[in-house]
Amino acid sequence: MKEQNWSIGSVAIDGKVILAPMAGVSDIAYRLLAKAHKASMVCTEMVSAMGIKYKNERTHELLRMEAVEHPVSMQIFGSDPKAIALAAKVVEDAGADIVDINMGCPVKKVVTSGDGSALMKTPELAARVAEAAVKAVKVPVTVKMRIGWDSEHINVVEFAKIIESTGVAAVAVHGRTKEQMYCGHADWSYIKAVKEALSIPVIGNGDIVEPEDVKRMIDETGCDAVMIGRGAQGNPWIFERAHHYLTTGELLPAPTYIERLDMLLKHFRLLCHYKGDALGVKEIRTHAGWYMKGLPESAYWRNRVNTIHTPKNFENELQVYRNILLEMGL
Repeated sequence: MKEQNWSIGSVAIDGKVILAPMAGVSDIAYRLLAKAHKASMVCTEMVSAMGIKYKNERTHELLRMEAVEHPVSMQIFGSDPKAIALAAKVVEDAGADIVDINMGCPVKKVVTSGDGSALMKTPELAARVAEAAVKAVKVPVTVKMRIGWDSEHINVVEFAKIIESTGVAAVAVHGRTKEQMYCGHADWSYIKAVKEALSIPVIGNGDIVEPEDVKRMIDETGCDAVMIGRGAQGNPWIFERAHHYLTTGELLPAPTYIERLDMLLKHFRLLCHYKGDALGVKEIRTHAGWYMKGLPESAYWRNRVNTIHTPKNFENELQVYRNILLEMGL
């Protein structure tokens, strides 16, 4: 199977594997790693439209990107059309190639404000939100959604049709309901149904862990591309491995233990560079758990990492662990 270039509106996309927007994960440090490992497109952490409106300092930190990341999809969330229009314009001015609107986040603090997946319960409002963004910017606008609120209210096909009518350039569909959160299995049949119902590109999302999953989703649903979320946590190699599998049919080996530790160190240094040492040491703890998962004595070393407070100590501990693995012949 040969990967083909495709586009979201006027934005050309080279390849079919995309980094999903994930709070606390798809920040600038990880996006750079994903891009270096052949992610076709990277998506930012979701940014609050109201945070942009009220010039929240933390919100504006999320707007930073590097030239090498392009094409970049910057995700915003909110349910006020005027705030969304303003946020979309700010995001466009910040350099985003695509403005994405989150209509799928299931987190309580988001949905209780009527944002995220709560918009799937109010399709008319969701359409006004999408249309406001489309009218506010020149770059393409996309929408990420779930298949519905719960198993009794799966409305993704009808919802996606309404969203398409507003002029958005593509949609991404996560094959779970809001109530499922991140549990159970993603139902890809609804991704297929949306693809068959729409004329714009459809990106599939949910339960992508291995390169073979990417090809299977494309084959089963006909989606234009695949968005990888949790399967990319501590695993930037998933993008180049999936790309290689799609283009050659050959499955590249998974990263070695040493390669995983080396990538953890690289990730850590990027975090410190962009966010400062204190925040870098704090934020790498979550990522370390993913990079170290399944490694010998990983629980012990994860605990060690969680007690470290300086970059030097972190790097020293990682080097000790690396040497132990080398001595074990791993």
